[in-house]
Amino acid sequence: MIHLYWGEGKGKTTAAMGLALRALGHGRRVSVVQFLKDGTSGEIAPLRELGAAVYTCAEAKFTWQMDREERRLARERFTELLSAALREPVDLLVLDEACAACEAGLLDTEVLRAAVLRAAKQAEVVLTGRVPMDWMLKSADYITEMRACRHPYERGIAARAGIEY
Repeated sequence: MIHLYWGEGKGKTTAAMGLALRALGHGRRVSVVQFLKDGTSGEIAPLRELGAAVYTCAEAKFTWQMDREERRLARERFTELLSAALREPVDLLVLDEACAACEAGLLDTEVLRAAVLRAAKQAEVVLTGRVPMDWMLKSADYITEMRACRHPYERGIAARAGIEY
């Protein structure tokens, strides 16, 4: 089964990590790949402590800050992370920010699509991101769109450690 959490609203990664936590609590094997994130968010250490295999890129940075060489290296690294996660037997595979990685050209769309469709035959696969590709929308069994109705950032309130990051 393929789950898709997408949209402009808050909660896509939170929902995916909540599902990972639930699966771990039931003794399931979980792998998480975080694209475009450096692995310092608060959920990473507890997931690892509970037995999840977590793949992140310590050198990750905003795409608009990357030069051509950094983009090439990121694309290479993200493909490696995906390949490493696919080598592990899992019951749940979370591909956090996969939509954005593809949209930014930092992950080959066809490689991701083939990997997701193959993995979904044996596991639950979760994709997150703001703008999903058409094949994601067509392939997903569960689709949840997160829509922003109000956000403190609009009033100048910054993200709070332990809550938003």
